[in-house]
Amino acid sequence: MYDPQILSQTIAPSGNVSLLVLAAVLAAIAGRQLLLTRVMIWQIMFAGSVAVLLTGSISPADALRAINLDVMLFLTGMFVVGVALEESGYLANLSSRIFRRAGSVDQLILAILFGTGILSAILMNDTLAIVGTPLLLHFAKKYDISPKLLLLSLAFGVTIGSVASPIGNPQNLLIALGDGVPNPFVTFFCYLALPTAANLLIAYGILRLFYWREFGDRVLNHGRESVDDRHLAHLSRASLALIVALITVKIVSVSFGFGSPFGLTEIALLSALPILVFSPRRVEVAKKVDWRTLVFFASMFVLMESVWDAGLFQAAINGSSLEATSIPVILATSALLSQFISNVPFVALYLPLLSHLDASVEGMMALAAGSTIAGNLTILGAASNVIIVQNGERRGTTITFSEFVKVGFPLTAINLLVYWIFLSFL
Repeated sequence: MYDPQILSQTIAPSGNVSLLVLAAVLAAIAGRQLLLTRVMIWQIMFAGSVAVLLTGSISPADALRAINLDVMLFLTGMFVVGVALEESGYLANLSSRIFRRAGSVDQLILAILFGTGILSAILMNDTLAIVGTPLLLHFAKKYDISPKLLLLSLAFGVTIGSVASPIGNPQNLLIALGDGVPNPFVTFFCYLALPTAANLLIAYGILRLFYWREFGDRVLNHGRESVDDRHLAHLSRASLALIVALITVKIVSVSFGFGSPFGLTEIALLSALPILVFSPRRVEVAKKVDWRTLVFFASMFVLMESVWDAGLFQAAINGSSLEATSIPVILATSALLSQFISNVPFVALYLPLLSHLDASVEGMMALAAGSTIAGNLTILGAASNVIIVQNGERRGTTITFSEFVKVGFPLTAINLLVYWIFLSFL
């Protein structure tokens, strides 16, 4: 039923090796807490990328080309801003003002879900993951709340919230830049804002169900946090203002049909400049950037490109008898395959197929929702999850694969059901 020119790639001879390596990596990440030594996610992914290189499943030249430089530079720039916000004390100071009305754990979780959800639609989910992780770990320590509860709230909040915006995450941006979505900002909001709000409430209910011991009559008393380094705090505030201003210009420019004056990579790097140029602590800040997460992403790009070149997933979609433009098929396929080849490559594969088959706007919105909500299923379902888990582990809080899936599986299933109902019947 599909045009062979759209999905004509055959399974490469080395594909079996790539798939075996991917399976081993996923198994190691899922079972790493059973090992006698504390092996971290980035080390497992790095070992997987080395394995496909050594076995010839991908050439060194192709491996280098596979590493998305825009993503690496974007993360680097945002990590610089995140470190400066934390080290200066401005992040804690700002958060005490933002969350001072949250007088209970219930109110705090709702504030995290909806606050980060709304902001992720503007600042992109990865940005909130970088900045939010140290902030919520600070809250966990200050109020004696489970850090896992707060980090999962952050992970689910930024994932769900980013669904309703064409710039909330990279895969939505790919869909918005295609031909099938007229006036992206209005279209995404009209189709996805209400189910997204409903899913944020559902995330609160799921978290309360699994972490019920953390909720109760406890009153949170918010004290004013002091700034440790005023000069670095001023520069951090300038960087935050730059992020908001540049993204606002980008939104206005695209909305009025002028195109995007700059990409997200440029926004991240320009926002880091005040810190790197004017702070005497620039070297200290650079050293505290989470380089291990950057290694994870570079390794992931190499391994996923090797799996991609194998052609198995392309062949599976090409040979399927399922209706490719059906909303439930799009949602389910997006959620499942995004766990294995990542949501951005999956959308890059599926989007031309939908365009060729003249899929409806609802179908395009289903692709955005399904590929994004895939992030709630496993740690590897979204880049923001990896950022949160890696940063949390670096600071002493480990969320295991099974702990994430235990909460994420029912949440993802309900989220997909909500989007299916809204896109199909409302």
